[in-house]
Amino acid sequence: MKLSFFEKKLKKKKKEIEKILSQIAKKDEKIKGNWRAIFPSFGEDISLEVEADEVEEYEERILEEHLLEEKLKEIEEALSKIKKGNYGICEKCKKEIELERLKAIPETKFCSKCKK
Repeated sequence: MKLSFFEKKLKKKKKEIEKILSQIAKKDEKIKGNWRAIFPSFGEDISLEVEADEVEEYEERILEEHLLEEKLKEIEEALSKIKKGNYGICEKCKKEIELERLKAIPETKFCSKCKK
């Protein structure tokens, strides 16, 4: 398998994640790689129930934003490894990561054995 296959797959995954993030958050211009969840507005109704729903939705967005930011970071690290020529090497045991594992999770840092 060529590195270009994994690079293409990682870039596609990155775009998909950024698209999802852009629906719930905005890029933080001051901190690279950071996003800020957007507080939802469910309209002009200012009832306590609506306000509670907005807060609950905002909390969910913050969690999702954090998880997606972490995934983006992993993808960026994998793309950087491709450029440096050390992609597909387990960070723990320094052996090659199995091809099937890389196909399934191209941003993985560990082989199957070390992930356990």
